[in-house]
Amino acid sequence: MRSRRFHGLKKIKVRQDWSRWTLYNLSRLREATSTQTRGTYFQQKWKAKSITRAYHGEQVREKQWERLFRRNIPAVVPMDHKYLAQNDGSEQAEGRGSGADVERAERARPPTPYMQMTYYPLERRLDMAVWRSLFASSARQARQFVVHGYVKVNGKRMIYPGYQLNPGDMFQVEPERVLFATGASKTRTRATRQRYRKLKAAHATGPKQTKVSKAAKVGPVSIDGESKQAEIISAPDASPEALRKRLLILMRRTKKVLSAKDGVHTKLRKNLRRFRNEVKRAISLHKSATDLSTETLEDQLDLIKREYAPVAETTGEDMSLIQEAFEFAEERIMIGSVWNKEDGRKPYATPWRPRPYMSAFAFIPRYLEVNQNICAAVYLRHPVARPGFSEVPSPFSVDTNQLAFNWYLKRR
Repeated sequence: MRSRRFHGLKKIKVRQDWSRWTLYNLSRLREATSTQTRGTYFQQKWKAKSITRAYHGEQVREKQWERLFRRNIPAVVPMDHKYLAQNDGSEQAEGRGSGADVERAERARPPTPYMQMTYYPLERRLDMAVWRSLFASSARQARQFVVHGYVKVNGKRMIYPGYQLNPGDMFQVEPERVLFATGASKTRTRATRQRYRKLKAAHATGPKQTKVSKAAKVGPVSIDGESKQAEIISAPDASPEALRKRLLILMRRTKKVLSAKDGVHTKLRKNLRRFRNEVKRAISLHKSATDLSTETLEDQLDLIKREYAPVAETTGEDMSLIQEAFEFAEERIMIGSVWNKEDGRKPYATPWRPRPYMSAFAFIPRYLEVNQNICAAVYLRHPVARPGFSEVPSPFSVDTNQLAFNWYLKRR
């Protein structure tokens, strides 16, 4: 019930989080802004201030935000370097009383939305930078990460969410916290629970399994409590050494086919070389499971299958290389899931998958340089307004932010 009151489905309030309520309120935002044109000018400013403050820094107290508010708005005007190199600016004053009639073709530039920068001082806060870098699912969660000591600034732990970042500062969040914040929850929905009950009932009414030894019973357990004996027996060895040996065997077989002077098509030889390079790369990076989750190797295997099979039929060669290659393609899924295996000790759902409704809010502002591999980001500079757009993300229009700006401008 708290989330419904917090997001205000009756009174539209857009919050800084990844939730279905926020997505629903964003679709109704035009309805909320249309009510601002009613009433006196004072009422319009108060309504605009209320709806914008519900989104921009709602975790910051009002008095604290009033101290952060600035009436000067940073903006830049891009100039054409060719024009600056050819002219010194004196031609712009010609024709003003001197008798010269100069007609210049000026490019029509879009207006600069200065009022969209009303809440730009909040973007310097550490918790807001963590939220904008997609390291947390909400601004409040980003604030919690900072307070609990999960965030470092320039290598030092920072526990103050209101810390003002300077250009060049690097902040980093613990990767385990980021996986928890951006990953799906372990809580099952009603449809998921019903699906698991049907699956359990299907296993219970299925054929009776044969008895196995006690040594073979040790292993993973399925949903209904029965051990997966068939998977244990048929599953290949997933240890790094065994995977490396299989990769080396595949490498030797690829070289053997390439060494044959006759019976190998030129285009097939080219694809085999690419495939050999991918296998070599997989051997060198077999300890880093994330590097093996690319689709390049799978694409090369598809090309080899289409072009090597006709050649093998005409030359009488065996398909051992293709068979081994596709066995490795199936094992590649297992290799790539070493870091993403099922683990009941994690506070998030495993294997890891993104949180619902994340894609609708997945954007990073220009003033941040983010590295998702190490969960770190660099605050490049302060946000500015440019012709046509503002670097402060805001779901509200320029008119709404202008009314809010005038509210705080008069009260200072």
